Amino acid sequence: MNNSSSILLFSLSGVSVTVTYRVTLFLLTLLCYCTILVVNVSLILTIILDKNLHEPMYICLCNLCINGLYGTAGFYPKFVSDLLSDIHLISYAGCLLQIYVIYSYAMVDYSILALMAYDRYVAICRPLQYHSVISVQRIAALVSFSWLVPLCAEALMISLTSTLKLCGSHIQKLYCENWSIIKLACSLTAANNIIGLFFISFYFGHVLFIVWSYVWLVKTALKSKEGRKKFTQTCVPHLLCLLNASAALLFDLMYARYGSTSMAQSVKNFMAIQFLIIPPIINPIIYGLILTKVRSRMIYLCMMAGQRFKLKHQV
Repeated sequence: MNNSSSILLFSLSGVSVTVTYRVTLFLLTLLCYCTILVVNVSLILTIILDKNLHEPMYICLCNLCINGLYGTAGFYPKFVSDLLSDIHLISYAGCLLQIYVIYSYAMVDYSILALMAYDRYVAICRPLQYHSVISVQRIAALVSFSWLVPLCAEALMISLTSTLKLCGSHIQKLYCENWSIIKLACSLTAANNIIGLFFISFYFGHVLFIVWSYVWLVKTALKSKEGRKKFTQTCVPHLLCLLNASAALLFDLMYARYGSTSMAQSVKNFMAIQFLIIPPIINPIIYGLILTKVRSRMIYLCMMAGQRFKLKHQV
């Protein structure tokens, strides 16, 4: 195996440690994925069906949930099938596709969170200019940009990875990950490292922007009772989602780059997949519970669905 074209399959050794409790893990994984599908689809449909929620913040929230479905689709179906199999392999093309979906999901997530921070900054710090600065048309363009840039960026990273000459096919994770492929390379990886560091820096810039916006948000919110109320209702959910996503991605990044070989594989597995478990579940739940308009509309839709079901069975 002297070049990338001779690598047809990769083995995922991270799945091997799950053999002893395969059935339990399969049921928990299936439950987790079904929960992700239900909570995200529920919130997406609530926002789409209610014209009162066709506002910039809710458009961003809808896209955050769509991205959650997109990212988890790149992991859970393959992982569930691996739990039912004694052989844990993935094709070369399938591996690159999985990397593309999972990495672009993480980048889109941060782009949308940064956009939501900007929306809250204008709403609270510049309320009189809000409707002129943040229109539905402008937010739609910015959301499109939030998807387009990560998708193009990840396409560039995957194209560079696909040119590497590989000297192995053993990946010590539950899923394919770009750094794991780079570590298998026996050719120069300088371009991959430079591009990778550039995009890490670029999205770290998103974090700095969000922190800057929240500094101004807090300063403005403390000046009035109305400002504090608006901050609590709309910014606290966003802040919780941001902290949640940041912690999960930081764990995975630190593990991928500097993970200890002495660490238990089960701990490594959890660190590697928590950003695919926690944010997709917690984000819609946090917004659904805290945002009054979303919560009341979801309750109303559930009650209407329940009444229709009851009337149908009475007939």
